[in-house]
Amino acid sequence: MTVSWRFSTLADRHRALGSKLEDWSGMGTAWTYEKDANEEYIAIRTKAGLMDVSGLKKVHVNGPHASHLLDLATTRDVEKIYPGKSAYACMLNEAGKFTDDCILYRMGPNSWMVVHGSGTGHEELTRAAMGRDVSIRFDDNLHDLSLQGPVAVDFLAKHVPGIRDLNYFHHMQTRLFGFPVMISRTGYTGERGYEIFCRGQDAPVIWDAILEDGADLGIIPTRFTTLDMLRVESYLLFYPYDNSQKYPFENEGPGDTLWELGLDFTVSPGKTGFRGAEEHYRLRGKERFKIFGVLLEGEQPADEGAPVYRDGKKVGVVTCAMYSPLVKKSMGIARLDVDCAVQGTPLEIHNQNGKIMAVAHTLPFDDPKKLKRTAKG
Repeated sequence: MTVSWRFSTLADRHRALGSKLEDWSGMGTAWTYEKDANEEYIAIRTKAGLMDVSGLKKVHVNGPHASHLLDLATTRDVEKIYPGKSAYACMLNEAGKFTDDCILYRMGPNSWMVVHGSGTGHEELTRAAMGRDVSIRFDDNLHDLSLQGPVAVDFLAKHVPGIRDLNYFHHMQTRLFGFPVMISRTGYTGERGYEIFCRGQDAPVIWDAILEDGADLGIIPTRFTTLDMLRVESYLLFYPYDNSQKYPFENEGPGDTLWELGLDFTVSPGKTGFRGAEEHYRLRGKERFKIFGVLLEGEQPADEGAPVYRDGKKVGVVTCAMYSPLVKKSMGIARLDVDCAVQGTPLEIHNQNGKIMAVAHTLPFDDPKKLKRTAKG
């Protein structure tokens, strides 16, 4: 906690559940609770879980040049995003390498909110705003409560008119339990879910009310690190844990291309002129590795950072892994040599306590057509 400079108003709730509030992105965050993480994972996959993700950074971008700034700084064609809609985007450096990802929320004609994690998005936006008619304001009063799982919509439908009509990657201004909120049809679990943006002073009451009123539906509080189980199944990367910032190449600085990370879909078709665009397109076909899945034999998960071998040669590293008590499979996200990132390639995971046979597997493991998170009605 010594490096924490941001504080969630839900800290006491997390402590009561057994969390020591470990630091993430400058905020004391509930990495652990005094209960089984599998219970929380199962709740989100089968019912719903409530998670405090206020450690995500919320940045307001306003002014006549706001859209122009975001068009330069991110990979999306922002003019296709209308008020009430959002989009997942990436930011690159001049070398065409990934530096951060974010969600762009269009709030009005000249008004945006950018939500990002522990990368350098805020700093990059601030630097790019110099000399332009735009304001950049970091907002830590705005808290983010993530309600994720198949019954989330049933719960919210009791309190928010029209919530069933809110499409994936859209958001609405409304009230919840009498408090002003923005509800976004987004999340980081692969399930149908919602993020509830509220004022810090309202967050504890909203948190308590959801858990009390949603208990009959099976809604429970969930720790931040439950995301690691969910994101492995759903192919959701987490900066810098899947990146070369943590797994550097020899004699190279940090930085991965979108082609390597499988995030090239975040570049709007035909878009040019964004930071790093020329290098991004030039680096296509020059991948040094590919993000890919690994499916392990047995129930033991791979160690984080476990090396991956093929025919006695190291060909990659596991960045995040889990065993699913629902599908009874052990799986992981890995950085693999390009020729090994092929479905069915036989591999060997070298854990500290032994070797595990595995095969390369396409991502995502769960709901590859994204039918759950995009469901309507």
